[in-house]
Amino acid sequence: MPHEFGSFAPSTEPLTLAIVGCGQRGRAYALYALEDPSACKIVAIAEPRPVTRKLMAETYSVDKTLVFDDWKDLLKASADTLQAIGKRLADAVIIAVQDQMHLEVTLAFAAQGYHILCEKPMATDIESLLKMEHAVKKAGIIFGMGHVLRYSPYSQAVTEVVRSGQLGPLINVVHIEPVGYFHFAHSYVRGSWAREAESSFSLLTKSCHDVDILCHWLAPGSPTRVSSFGSLQHFRKESKPPKAGAATRCLDCAHERDCAYSAKKIYLDPVASGELGWPAAILVDGVPDIENITGALKSGPYGRCAYECENDVCDNQVVNFEFSSGATVSFTMIANTQLICDRQTRLHFAFGELIGDMDTFTVTDFRTRKTTHHTPKNEGGGHGGGDMGLIRTFVRAVRTGQQEQLGTDVTDVLNSHLYVFAAEKARKEGVVVDCQKFVKEQRAKYPNV
Repeated sequence: MPHEFGSFAPSTEPLTLAIVGCGQRGRAYALYALEDPSACKIVAIAEPRPVTRKLMAETYSVDKTLVFDDWKDLLKASADTLQAIGKRLADAVIIAVQDQMHLEVTLAFAAQGYHILCEKPMATDIESLLKMEHAVKKAGIIFGMGHVLRYSPYSQAVTEVVRSGQLGPLINVVHIEPVGYFHFAHSYVRGSWAREAESSFSLLTKSCHDVDILCHWLAPGSPTRVSSFGSLQHFRKESKPPKAGAATRCLDCAHERDCAYSAKKIYLDPVASGELGWPAAILVDGVPDIENITGALKSGPYGRCAYECENDVCDNQVVNFEFSSGATVSFTMIANTQLICDRQTRLHFAFGELIGDMDTFTVTDFRTRKTTHHTPKNEGGGHGGGDMGLIRTFVRAVRTGQQEQLGTDVTDVLNSHLYVFAAEKARKEGVVVDCQKFVKEQRAKYPNV
């Protein structure tokens, strides 16, 4: 049953959740309701794609009266319920729609008193970020952000080493986000995050949670200065293989068989081998098969030549931060890698170092000359267990009414996003940006938010 406006769910009852957006991210968080039905239950969904909506409703046994094709209809039904009996449809809402919609959806559900878990990035422009912070604070709700890297068993084990002080102060971090050659082509060349005007710059959409966890590890210090370099280096027409000629679609291309970014290799061949998940599942409404994937490649955006798209976001970027503690950070986002999002990290302390790959890490103590190996248990799910870790922590925070369970709040989330915007300013303008001055300037720029 839903609970009173502004209240927290009793610990003896499952937390009720509404899912707005039943794509890859919405489904990833919803899985927790299957893993632990005593913790939470999906009671309402909003999803425009009919087959995806139907499958989601069936999987979670959602009452047909609470299945909507538009999030605004879900919101209206909730408002009607509030007016009639003083209760919402659910305790909390998971917002997993396209990035540009996060502001509108968050503001609407926050106004009804819903606790919110919002997928990253928080928003795609600074004014929207500030509006979301204001709305969340005004509503007095629990707010979670899809910075899943914080919540994996691996990252939490690394954080324990950092916080323990056992190796002395943290002096330097080298962190690499290897996006993955076909992952980048899928999402940032052919996909929804390819154009800055229609989404945002790639450092924000892909790597805001990298900057977040770097800030987390170096807290209570905060970034003081940032520089950055990067560009769209490879995925442009000038890099198109000559053999491809005038072809604009992979299925019509003479070079397809030899192309690293062949849509046939990325989508059709895996489906033919029985691999029906990401990324092929993104192309169609429902379960992918040879027929519907072939149709999507013939006419849809994912069948286009990777060198003939209208993409304009960076495929490589280096960001250098200086922190108030004096520590330094070098962060690299690079598209052209075999690894797919398996971050490579080196933490350098006064008396030792930690080297990790999102699965295992080693800790070397210079004083004892000993190296220990750590393999934190991966409980399954995306991002090394970070997806499940985040939703589990969010549910616990709402049930207890304790924002601190999440280890962050909406202002911390906002600030880490602002540091990403500061880095992009540094890249575009070729300057070193004063991070704290930048944050103050942005807040002053929108005084009425």
